[in-house]
Amino acid sequence: MAKSKSSNKWLSEHFDDHYVKQAQQKGLRSRSAFKLLELQEKYMLVKRGMVVVDLGAAPGGWCQVVRPLVGDSGQVIALDILEMEPLDGVEFIHGDFTEKEPLHMLERALGNRKVDLVLSDMAPNMSGMSTIDQAKAMYLAELALEFVRNHLKPGGNYVVKLFQGTDFDGYVREVRSLFKQVQVRKPKASRPRSREVYLLARERQVE
Repeated sequence: MAKSKSSNKWLSEHFDDHYVKQAQQKGLRSRSAFKLLELQEKYMLVKRGMVVVDLGAAPGGWCQVVRPLVGDSGQVIALDILEMEPLDGVEFIHGDFTEKEPLHMLERALGNRKVDLVLSDMAPNMSGMSTIDQAKAMYLAELALEFVRNHLKPGGNYVVKLFQGTDFDGYVREVRSLFKQVQVRKPKASRPRSREVYLLARERQVE
């Protein structure tokens, strides 16, 4: 089947992409690793000994950034509906976060430990219908926030990918009620035409 002009354009842009080339050179699994690296450089989100949960982790680019920073005393648990090649020191749970069992597996992996940092790069499979896609994306963000409410320790941090559109402002307000500092950031590695932004919430307050 012949590729469409838009598919060919995407492929061309992808392989000409500066961050794609940099990821290949540095042995990183995804260009999105540079989004987290930029946030880490500026805000020092990840520190030695932390417990970090990475939602929507595949193919593992963010885990590659986090794992050496937490060190052997830290814990990194990753979850995704897609398979992910193993990474040393990262516990991977293969499952759909919208279902109960993967969440229960994640909770069992944590044991009694509270989480220092929740990362969510989850996004739905895009249909091209903006209303439906936005609703699905916000549902995933709400699930991530529910996990934060239940498992993030006071003073902990949260980074979540959002798409600007319906319910975006309400979600930001909800997060602001839980954290001392909340900022919306668009890392340089995010494609300019993408509606994606990252909500950076720091210092969870005691409810």
